[in-house]
Amino acid sequence: MTRQRHEDIKKQLNQWAYDYYVLDKPSVDDAVYDGLFAELKKLESDNPDLISPDSPTQRVGGQPAKGFEKFTHKSRMMSMQDCFGDDDAKAWLSRIQKLDERVASSQFWVDSKKDGLACALHYQDGVLVRAVTRGDGTIGEVVTGNVKTIPNVPLRLYGDHEFTTGHTEIRGEIIMNKTDFEKLNNKQQAAGKPVYANPRNLAAGTIRQLDPRLVAERPLRFHGYDLLREDKSEVPTNELAYATMKQLGFTIDKDAHLEKDFEGVLKYAQKFEAGRNNLSYHTDGLVVKINDRQLVDDLGVVGKNPRGTIAYKYPAETTTTVVEDIVISIGRTGAATPVAVFKPVNLAGTTVQHASLHNADEIARKDVRIGDTVIIFKAGEIIPQVEGVIEKLRPSSAKGFDFVGELKRQYPELEFIRPEGEAVYRVKGVTGPILLKRAVQHFASKGALDIDTLGEKNVVALVDAGFVKDLADIYLLTKEQLLGLDRFAEISAQKLVDAIAEKKQPELPRFIFGIGIRHVGAQTAIDLSHAFKSVQGLQSASIDELKAVDGVGEIVAESIAAWFADADNIKLIEKFAELGVKPKYQDTSGGKLEGQSFVITGGLESMSRDEAADKIRALGGTFQTSVAKDTTYLVAGGKVGASKLQKASEYGTKVIDEKTLMGIIG
Repeated sequence: MTRQRHEDIKKQLNQWAYDYYVLDKPSVDDAVYDGLFAELKKLESDNPDLISPDSPTQRVGGQPAKGFEKFTHKSRMMSMQDCFGDDDAKAWLSRIQKLDERVASSQFWVDSKKDGLACALHYQDGVLVRAVTRGDGTIGEVVTGNVKTIPNVPLRLYGDHEFTTGHTEIRGEIIMNKTDFEKLNNKQQAAGKPVYANPRNLAAGTIRQLDPRLVAERPLRFHGYDLLREDKSEVPTNELAYATMKQLGFTIDKDAHLEKDFEGVLKYAQKFEAGRNNLSYHTDGLVVKINDRQLVDDLGVVGKNPRGTIAYKYPAETTTTVVEDIVISIGRTGAATPVAVFKPVNLAGTTVQHASLHNADEIARKDVRIGDTVIIFKAGEIIPQVEGVIEKLRPSSAKGFDFVGELKRQYPELEFIRPEGEAVYRVKGVTGPILLKRAVQHFASKGALDIDTLGEKNVVALVDAGFVKDLADIYLLTKEQLLGLDRFAEISAQKLVDAIAEKKQPELPRFIFGIGIRHVGAQTAIDLSHAFKSVQGLQSASIDELKAVDGVGEIVAESIAAWFADADNIKLIEKFAELGVKPKYQDTSGGKLEGQSFVITGGLESMSRDEAADKIRALGGTFQTSVAKDTTYLVAGGKVGASKLQKASEYGTKVIDEKTLMGIIG
């Protein structure tokens, strides 16, 4: 299985590399390639015998395409070593400092890493004579006619600078801005034509068009990032290279600048990440170069990466993973949403392990099967979603998903209908408002947050008035809103607002129970709290981690995973946090009742059953609803249930009265 997976990944990566380097037609985002490449490296790290000469991990470069005139670069167009985050970047700096002591006092040139097509422009005595794609770094394709159509590429170098004589090479990135890309896609849609996948692929595909007139219709831009002269001493620093490119008439990034030390680089990297989504172009990081170009040359090259330059990359927004299961979540409107559960992967800075598949039609359209390798992305940088399937990596054991059959298996007690004209299956016989009222009533109930005066009739009034559209909305209620309803006067309105405010830091088990995850009762919520310590911990738990909790089997684990994968629920948890709702975890391990479990049958005189359960749990004990083999005590109150007494006798459970219980719990 491992060897076959390795072979399949090799073939797929080699195909993508051919598309990228030879055809200049990238077929996937860089992050998708990187995700699968990382899996290949791990497979080979764990199984060194799998390493072979044709593995992409051993590749230096690809072969040039045959459709255009070839050109050998005078100086190889290098790629860069990727560094993900500060620790990775610091490790790079430490390595090169050991090679040359001058690195310690170096300054650094920083520019954004644009997502486009690398190209080299050759000028002889100031006139553009040749434009060459990067190709494999050594040999590229001549695309001069097409590049000449890009409006910001000078056909003649500007001014009377000394570099307008002799040979000058300008290297840069051909890109398409976000707004231009959107306008082009809008035109495609209006004409009934397919839309383009992303600006990077479109830019690369456009430059390889044989008809320059078509290229001229596409809004491409060239951004310079390097200047080469035959005498390298004429361009001693990257700072000078950028200043000169600007003088010669090239567009350079206005934010490219010099940092006097590496600490400044790291600070700028944090600042840049915060605002990079607002830029006019796509970027996945920064290019960081030692400013002294002679020092960069002296440090040399490792493989195809110059030691003196790195790409400081931010977390990927797309990657690949394997679907391990598909579960169905029932949302607050009664809609049944399928959710893909997969091996945990890092995506846009967070670990994700499930993604919405939207509906049965979407599963069929994308042909997602359990066992498939899929491409995932974050929509709006929040909600993970499946972009598509890599069919060539589909194992023979991959299973299709029977949506209707799974609804019956996962929700045997419910009936579902699919209204005419809709793609979504819904719970039959209930509407969104009915489900919302039930959910709010449960959230406010004694077993959950125990919010005084938020009973059934008040909940109905608040939902019907439109004041409460989800659970978190109760924390937005104001006294003025309540006074506008017939049910509330001055004192009752204030009392409810105060009661809700008092529950802004609810006990974690009560909160988990209160949000209404199917199959998660009060005791399971307690067990989950002890296992994961926070809502975020529970939210990020894998199905295997959930199943490791006592009392949580596969069905309960799937239900929890599905709940936290639902888009509405993800937003709900974030909304709670924004409103200052912070569930608190109390460690009751080591309590005097730890390891002891109680069942109460019949009524108690001194307190309610719920109050007794709370006291037992606070002391580290377990409160059970029925007698089991591990039950320590059966508390016999008034009107004792005969069946529980019989089970206690069978299991050897000690039967005690209320007075004895009071003595135990103090």
